[in-house]
Amino acid sequence: MIVKQESLTAKMTLKDLPAASPLPTANLVLVFGSVKRFGESKLESVLKTRYPAAQIIGCSTSGEITAEGVFDDSLQITAVLWEKTIQRVTHTKMTSMQNSYETAVGLARQLKSNELKAVLVYSDGLNVNGSELLEGFKSELGDIPVMGGMAGDGFNFGQTVQIFNETISNGLVIAVGLYGKNLVAATGVGRGWKPYGPPRKVTRSEKNVVLELDGKPALPLYNMYIGAQTAKGLPGSGLKFPFAIIEEGKKDIEKIRTLLAIDNTKNSLTFAGNVDEGETVRFCQATHDRLVEGAGDAAHLVTNQTSTSQTGLAICVSCVGRKGVMAELVVDEVKLVKQILGSQTAITGFYSYGEFAPRPDTSDSVLHNQTMTIGYLSEDLLA
Repeated sequence: MIVKQESLTAKMTLKDLPAASPLPTANLVLVFGSVKRFGESKLESVLKTRYPAAQIIGCSTSGEITAEGVFDDSLQITAVLWEKTIQRVTHTKMTSMQNSYETAVGLARQLKSNELKAVLVYSDGLNVNGSELLEGFKSELGDIPVMGGMAGDGFNFGQTVQIFNETISNGLVIAVGLYGKNLVAATGVGRGWKPYGPPRKVTRSEKNVVLELDGKPALPLYNMYIGAQTAKGLPGSGLKFPFAIIEEGKKDIEKIRTLLAIDNTKNSLTFAGNVDEGETVRFCQATHDRLVEGAGDAAHLVTNQTSTSQTGLAICVSCVGRKGVMAELVVDEVKLVKQILGSQTAITGFYSYGEFAPRPDTSDSVLHNQTMTIGYLSEDLLA
């Protein structure tokens, strides 16, 4: 595995790229940048000229992650040359959010194989139900780890875009299947959020829309917990107060859900992923230090699964909500990940509207919110 990276800051243009590509033989190129960067003229043709043999994929972000830090309005290009791993890349354009499950089933069937070891997925951030998407992949692929995330648009929540070779569009779901015994794949998920207040039972919901908690209208109860002043800033202020879904019969957090919208007429809360009737939830809050520790937990999960002493790539997908809480100190979570994974690991990634990865210490790939997820890839050429 050979990894080379190029970076353009917010003040740089495509003309500032070096004349020669650092890895013209690359077979996979990941591109992350703001919606604005993806609107630049000739971006697709410039990338294809620099990497003529590669499948070029990526998406817009709410901030770009690199080994050097966290950036806004930058363009991050990561070129990968697999030496023995086989890849298959496919994509589709969504027709409706309600078809998220069926869309994933169709893509998964194109990738399915006994040699399949991992799948990278990058999707639209606003027109896809991430929970249904992951369920669709799992229905066909079983325990194969799915890693990646949903595109971002800063804190605007206006439009996200994706790139697939010479196509830049919204509404895309892109999937990369990676095959063969030489691939090394590991994942990590870290949170740092602390539940508070009593457990609440979801007594009425419709997929990602929660209408009642403990038989009471959801929105007034949520407002009571976060306080009247904070409630005035909803839904944006809700990034700092997500829901924790608690594992059945336990106190542990199974997954976290970010608030996307409220409906004052229906007194409902709309989240970035499904919150099913009958599930137990608690309100959450976090501090900067706890969130940084959570990112470290994700990196340690990776190092517990495999050695990172050889050349590798860590694709970090963290939540826009974490960026909102940590503000200019958000770089601290990336610094800790870099420190734990070591200098042989190249780092790329983005702040997202939803993260895809298996739950910690399981093979159950799900949509996460408010987490730092790491998809680590390398090759063992002697396997």
